Amino acid sequence: MTDLRQDFVHAMSRCAATVSVVTTDGEAGRAGLTVSAMTSVSADGDAPTMLVCVNRGAAAAEPILANGRFAINVLGSDQQDVADRFAGRAGVADKFAGLIWDVMATGAPVLAGLAAFDCEVQSSDAVGTHLVLIGAVRAVRVSETGSPLIYGMRSYLRTERA
Repeated sequence: MTDLRQDFVHAMSRCAATVSVVTTDGEAGRAGLTVSAMTSVSADGDAPTMLVCVNRGAAAAEPILANGRFAINVLGSDQQDVADRFAGRAGVADKFAGLIWDVMATGAPVLAGLAAFDCEVQSSDAVGTHLVLIGAVRAVRVSETGSPLIYGMRSYLRTERA
């Protein structure tokens, strides 16, 4: 008999995804983490909506919920170091130190990168080990240059235009 979890994780490693950093700031503090599970939900309605999945055990999970806001920062192919920093692989205490960032509509930190979606938490659901967050987009920033940082096959990948 096969191990379903192991087979699942192995199969998911074949699903390449953009790398993003989710950030927040407010009364509960400034925090951030690297994610690959993010997507748009809808462009219709009062505001476009985004979905992001955050490990409930991550230090940033509670501040995101308590602050009620987050930014999804889509990283460019030259930002592997930023992804590693917010994933906890760089060994820095202040993940924001030395990085270029500012704030948009909600006050969540927005990093320099390929694109950013500034969101207010619309809903959150605990599913297994993760929080599934839906954010109402309040502002968007897009860089006209660069290509996305991609993660798949358990490593960073670079994109090429066809």
